[in-house]
Amino acid sequence: MATPLNTHVGSTTPGVARAPTVARASSVSDVRRTVRDYLALTKPRIVELLLITTVPAMIVAAGGWPGAWLVLGTVVGGALVSSSAHATNMVIDRDIDGAMHRTEDRPLPTGRIRPRAALVFATVLLIVGSVTMLTAAGPVAALLTLTAWLWYVGIYTLWLKRRSSQNIVIGGVAGALPPMIGWAAVTGQVPLAAVVLTTVVVLWTPIHFWSLAVGTGQDYGRAGIPMLPTVRGPKVAARHALGYAIATASSSLLLPLVGVGGVGYLALASALGALLVLRAARLLSSPTPSTAWKSFHTSNLYLALLFVLIGTTAWW
Repeated sequence: MATPLNTHVGSTTPGVARAPTVARASSVSDVRRTVRDYLALTKPRIVELLLITTVPAMIVAAGGWPGAWLVLGTVVGGALVSSSAHATNMVIDRDIDGAMHRTEDRPLPTGRIRPRAALVFATVLLIVGSVTMLTAAGPVAALLTLTAWLWYVGIYTLWLKRRSSQNIVIGGVAGALPPMIGWAAVTGQVPLAAVVLTTVVVLWTPIHFWSLAVGTGQDYGRAGIPMLPTVRGPKVAARHALGYAIATASSSLLLPLVGVGGVGYLALASALGALLVLRAARLLSSPTPSTAWKSFHTSNLYLALLFVLIGTTAWW
């Protein structure tokens, strides 16, 4: 009996032989998009910055490598809790995100992920991350991690973000706690050196966010968020950013006084600080989106290189 044409492996009959392949390809594409959307809820680039400030603090606290399992547990636990905070923030701020060009394509404003599903996702991340931190890094580190979550969601997102032009100055404390968390994971304590490390990040945060706000133009104003550049104008925001850049660079030079780094560290940290201040000064002289984005990227580079430098002091 002859085989029907449309059952041949190489058949080109439309919608018959090739339909399952097309359906499978579409299904795989949908799964990949969903995974990317849930990953986007966690704001992975911000998580990377947080981890960059955690591990060097652990290395300094231990006077060397603190052990792979401790680092892994602290990093994984901290990343999960941080991701939970960001996902919760996106649920609360989905109306804001939908009004801003920079964020309008995020999963919640577009409806690709429903708020309830995002909250379940955030809750699971918080529970698993907290348990991981408690078992791997100890109660002090776990408590500080939970404090960072509460500060970011409660004080920054729910209270300050829509009410004060100083929202990021106070709210940014949440993102500055990882050095304390890393130090506590190693020693179970939070000494003055860990406080100074956290202070550096607290002072750095306004430069980072105000540069972003100037770079995005009227995005925050369109969403009704009273970021300093929106409320007082780019020039005033740039002047404040320069002040915080000077304070950040100065605070980083205090670390040798609390036992972190020496002459070599001071020289390199001074060079990095000069770069940060110079970029902020250029933003003040020309507060345009172009110079703002350069300031934003420079602030990221500064923080990463400074904490890599801090981490290497344990072997000097």
